[in-house]
Amino acid sequence: MLHIRNISIVQFKNYAGRNFQFHQRIVGITGRNGSGKTNLLDAIYYLCFTKSYFNANESHNTQYQTNGFRLEGMLDRNGSIEKVVCTLKEGKKEISLNEDKYEKFSRHIGQFPAVMIAPDDAEIITGGSEERRKWLDTLLSQLNPDYLEHLITYQKILLQRNTLLKNMEQAGPAANQLLDVFDLQLVQHGTPVYLTRKKFLADFIPQVQRLYDYISGTHEVVNIRYQCSLLEEDFEKQLSAARFRDMQLQRTSTGIHRDDLVFLLNDYPMKSSASQGQRKSFLFALKLAQYEVLKQHKRFPPLLLLDDVFEKLDQERVMRLIALVASPDYGQVFITDTHAARLQQAFEATGENIQVINI
Repeated sequence: MLHIRNISIVQFKNYAGRNFQFHQRIVGITGRNGSGKTNLLDAIYYLCFTKSYFNANESHNTQYQTNGFRLEGMLDRNGSIEKVVCTLKEGKKEISLNEDKYEKFSRHIGQFPAVMIAPDDAEIITGGSEERRKWLDTLLSQLNPDYLEHLITYQKILLQRNTLLKNMEQAGPAANQLLDVFDLQLVQHGTPVYLTRKKFLADFIPQVQRLYDYISGTHEVVNIRYQCSLLEEDFEKQLSAARFRDMQLQRTSTGIHRDDLVFLLNDYPMKSSASQGQRKSFLFALKLAQYEVLKQHKRFPPLLLLDDVFEKLDQERVMRLIALVASPDYGQVFITDTHAARLQQAFEATGENIQVINI
């Protein structure tokens, strides 16, 4: 079991200084819009991932007119109490576990698995390919540290290669030799990422289908089609064939950084053909299948962070979701709502006790 016991928040978003104690498996967070419900969920997420779920720019995570923040959490992981501290001061970030500072923040990923479901997640279906890669990479990075290391290294090499492509004239005669080196490194680190994505998705789809049937209350065939140029041709050959084009474009035009996922409903792209209700059901199925995969791999349930689900799902789907997350198969759940009474009533029907925190 993974259970967060308490969190201390200083100068993070709208919190000047606040401490929260969590003594139940299910924690409801209530308050009016803008009070900080989502920010509390994001602070918990930050402790698990060393970054915000919503803001890549750290200045947006710092309280207005301050130069940093501090988050401290005590987490119970299978009976062992672990202390996580995340600080940002004048642009410098530090993360520590039990007073030991990380040299690489990536070492923390997967230690305390968590799944967030938030309203903006609709972008995973309707947005660009970057959103879908981000979702997949977040999941696979928690399962496989080697995957994360390959991905980080690939992105660094890709940046170096693109910089060289923009400065070919200044690089002179050595430019092509440098490209040869970068290409070999991209193949070395990109191929394992491709193979991991391909295998994972093939095994993952049945779990999404089962949860979609449950959440939606009906059976429609859902699928995930993996789009990657490596499915068609060897990566090294692709890079060689695309080199002249890349020089003209001044960027790398082929590789795993251009992968995409096509979500299908009854063999039609969900992005253009599915209703809002179908998309929401699929999104929740996708995230809950992610939760189950993490649970199976880690052998304990991750944290589940649910933001504003009452406003985004109809009552029938909400009650199915509540019944599912209240079951003993799930671990600690944090759920936000503007109405405390609605939240309590929803869980009363399951027989589960709920701690309600009003912000």
